[in-house]
Amino acid sequence: MLYAILIHQPLGAVDHLTPEEQDSMLAQHRALQQDAQAKGTFVGATQLMEAHTSTSVRRRGDKISIEEGPFAETKEMFIGLYLLNCETLEEALEFSKKIPHVEYGTVEVRPVAYHEDTAGPFAQ
Repeated sequence: MLYAILIHQPLGAVDHLTPEEQDSMLAQHRALQQDAQAKGTFVGATQLMEAHTSTSVRRRGDKISIEEGPFAETKEMFIGLYLLNCETLEEALEFSKKIPHVEYGTVEVRPVAYHEDTAGPFAQ
């Protein structure tokens, strides 16, 4: 089953990290990706730019509004994700426990719903 591993962290949660600590965090992500690739579960991963760089689009009736900034002002922002093709939820959870951001925020594991006719590269 395809799982989205969603990484959330409070604004500024890692701002205090030294350059060496930031490098260590990136190295941990690289190691996780290599591990998932070796196991054949890795589908993809990405980091999002900071929330203030986003643009939100809404439709209410016939009116479309485009606004600078995130959909909602929150204390914790969605910063990136992994897509993994795991046999079980437990396997996805074991991977998620190793994500360094679990120390600073929340890592959410969510099954991905897809339709066979539009799944593209995710079709199994």
